[in-house]
Amino acid sequence: MQPGDRVRVERAGVENEGVLMPSSTGEHLVVKLEGGYNVGIDRDEADVEVLESDVYEVEEGEETEPGGVSEITFEEDLPTISLISTGGTIASTVDYRTGAVTAQFDAEDVLRAVPDLAGRANYRGRVVANILSENMEPPIWQELAEAVHEEIEAGADGVVVMHGTDTMQYSASALSFMLDTPVPVVFTGSQRSADRPSSDNVMNAVCAVEAAKADAAEVLVCMHATQSDDYCALHRGTRVRKNHTSRRDAFETVGANPLARIAYETATEQGAEGAVAADAFEFRRDYRARGEADLAIAPDLASDVELVKFTPGMDPAAWDYLDGKDGVVIEGTGLGHIHTDFIPRVEELVEDGTTVVMTSQCLDGRVCDRVYDTGRDLLDAGVIEAGDTLPGTAKVKLLWAEANSDDVASTMRTDLAGELTEQSQPWR
Repeated sequence: MQPGDRVRVERAGVENEGVLMPSSTGEHLVVKLEGGYNVGIDRDEADVEVLESDVYEVEEGEETEPGGVSEITFEEDLPTISLISTGGTIASTVDYRTGAVTAQFDAEDVLRAVPDLAGRANYRGRVVANILSENMEPPIWQELAEAVHEEIEAGADGVVVMHGTDTMQYSASALSFMLDTPVPVVFTGSQRSADRPSSDNVMNAVCAVEAAKADAAEVLVCMHATQSDDYCALHRGTRVRKNHTSRRDAFETVGANPLARIAYETATEQGAEGAVAADAFEFRRDYRARGEADLAIAPDLASDVELVKFTPGMDPAAWDYLDGKDGVVIEGTGLGHIHTDFIPRVEELVEDGTTVVMTSQCLDGRVCDRVYDTGRDLLDAGVIEAGDTLPGTAKVKLLWAEANSDDVASTMRTDLAGELTEQSQPWR
């Protein structure tokens, strides 16, 4: 037996039936029951009957360490989806020794933990990193972009990136600028680990695979749209933000509706050849269709860009460490303002060759430094307005622009991947 098998376990006259989960120890079996709860049973005292064997096979001899690739084979007429793991809660479990959630599963382990993925596609599993997302860094974005590029070049019909939720929006933005993709690249994660009965990993993973098989060929984020297990939202990678620490519907598109909504129950109704159910998707905005773009990669990033936030009463000396940076993105107040005492500091940075970009702390709307005197002084000091680009996205874009553009100011004012709208409009 192996994780993913449906089993009946009898111990001391008590029977439990469910899906066998990966276990952090060799002494215990972990079984996920129909109601979502897990039970741990002493392996030596258990009588186990395999009711249904896992339907996929991992090819022997393939590595699943970071950088390795393995294949999980189904039928030849199914689309091929590459599952790339970077760690995070969707690829985590509880370490029963410490009680902490740790990232220790590779792509195959996730498939075994989510049997609902079986039969939807042929899967290629690849591990780029095995970290919690607070440890994500730009060099890993570069490795991830290269891995996605290689998978698409090798014939993947779509890519699903399993990623921790805390920094997912940054990574999705990074790949949005680094890649032109002819197929969907879909980030997904989980707010709650697979060991918890309220875990969102199954629904998010299923909807992400369906999105990777669909027509919107952009870098996207697929997560719960509501607190219930009814819909996932499909967000553009440069316009999404995690807005709650723990809710399952933590992710929102800022300043617009999500690109699409995926009905989970409908998405599970597979047609011939693993096709997405026709009415599973409700697209709400225009998108770049599959095959419209040629595959290309521009993975270079600058090494030294900071995102800083202005707050009332802060000491201008707090920005002394910015000397010599390639770029600085400021989260200003309202339309893009800072205390007037900071304007000479900004002017010094610009004169020394640092690109200074202004964004807003407000969740909706855009910066406009032409309304008040402070804003006009900032423009005179050389600040570049980023419109309604989100601050985190602006930092990632500036990292990319510094390494790839001959005119950084113009690039920061130009929409490249849906991060910057021409005009902010009411959308609710």
